[in-house]
Amino acid sequence: MSDTLTIGVLLFEDVEELDVVGPWEVLGFWAAHIASSPVQVLAVGPEAGVVRGSKGLGLVADRALADAPPLDVLVHPGGNGTRALVKDAAHLEWLRSLREQGTVLASVCTGSLVLAAAGLLAGRPATTHRDYLDKLATTDPSVDVRTRERYVDDGDIVTSAGVSAGIDMALHLVTRYGGSEAGELTRAGIQYEAPESGAGGGS
Repeated sequence: MSDTLTIGVLLFEDVEELDVVGPWEVLGFWAAHIASSPVQVLAVGPEAGVVRGSKGLGLVADRALADAPPLDVLVHPGGNGTRALVKDAAHLEWLRSLREQGTVLASVCTGSLVLAAAGLLAGRPATTHRDYLDKLATTDPSVDVRTRERYVDDGDIVTSAGVSAGIDMALHLVTRYGGSEAGELTRAGIQYEAPESGAGGGS
């Protein structure tokens, strides 16, 4: 078994750019400068190549989902493109299969709506963008919707609030996998100060 921690950041059409780039910067900085053991961060998408974000930025998927290596963690962003993904049976089944394989699923913003549509948040604590908290509750009424936390770590599922909260969640993942010193060094390296309120949360 490989000792490399492999993290996939999902790209799709109309993805919210900061949902991708925020966690990518955090995880990529950790992988390149801080991590004491190998960490690989990959951009994955339905196909390899360029997707267009919701603000028009072109983002490049390194690997197609079908060709991606086994993932230890998947970061699932939000954005307008999730409106199609919550109805995409193949995508929802792929998420369920990742979960069965032991992949930790970490959503940003409305990415949690997709996890909920896949049935992966049933009976669990979770959060999302503040404007979509009601939508999360109606997608699966059994979800314990957390309204104040920047992120919620429930073990094999980690969800974060809107957009910039993905940075906080990614820093939490660095601490979770690399330790508190790695988290603080990464935070200092990207010169990021966490919000004073609502900055954390578990079940």
